[in-house]
Amino acid sequence: MPSYNLTANIKGNLIDFSSPKVMGILNITPDSFFEKSRKQTEKEIVERAWQMKEEGAHFIDVGGYSSRPSATFVEEEEEMRRLDWGLKILFREYPDAIVSVDTFRSEIARRCVEDFGVAIINDISAGELDEKMFDTVACLQVPYIAMHLKGNPQTMMEHTHYDNLMQEILLYFADKVNRLHLKGVNDVWIDPGFGFSKTMRQNYEILKKLEENIEKDDGIKCKYLWLKEKYNILK
Repeated sequence: MPSYNLTANIKGNLIDFSSPKVMGILNITPDSFFEKSRKQTEKEIVERAWQMKEEGAHFIDVGGYSSRPSATFVEEEEEMRRLDWGLKILFREYPDAIVSVDTFRSEIARRCVEDFGVAIINDISAGELDEKMFDTVACLQVPYIAMHLKGNPQTMMEHTHYDNLMQEILLYFADKVNRLHLKGVNDVWIDPGFGFSKTMRQNYEILKKLEENIEKDDGIKCKYLWLKEKYNILK
């Protein structure tokens, strides 16, 4: 195990990550990666959240923008409309839930934290698709999940060439984590982005090698996020 700090400050509570934690996925979209994560009615949202809590989920990740390959572009107003509707239902039924929001847009991140008390921001682009995201998260002082991605959801599968897959991903995260720490973002988690600008072979290579490489690399000090159910790419 790594020797660095494996805790995170989430809404004033220090959460211990020395043992794995489970994040459930709740997509308020019609076309996300994993069909069973898509919830379009109030009843479906309430039932899915209850199921995840019963099955031991520590966090619930809510998304309003499908990021599967070739997904349809969604305007910011529509993404926020979906999240506004879903988060109101979720927090009404489960006011103590620890919720992350999956968005690459800084204004949506700000509104979800300030208006709803969302605890974590989960950004598939690690700030690449919105240059204001790092400053916004630093201002909000919430944990931040940075994912590796080349291109965007519409183009990412056109960008699967790597001269050295693991080296490129490690350098990407070293840069992102360092910049975030310099801005005062203390709790940074990394997501290797299974299925995002990756082939099936590359997904397995990352699964095999990422943790051992990060544990050897003093430039990356953070927690890992493995969202295999969301991407459904290991079957």
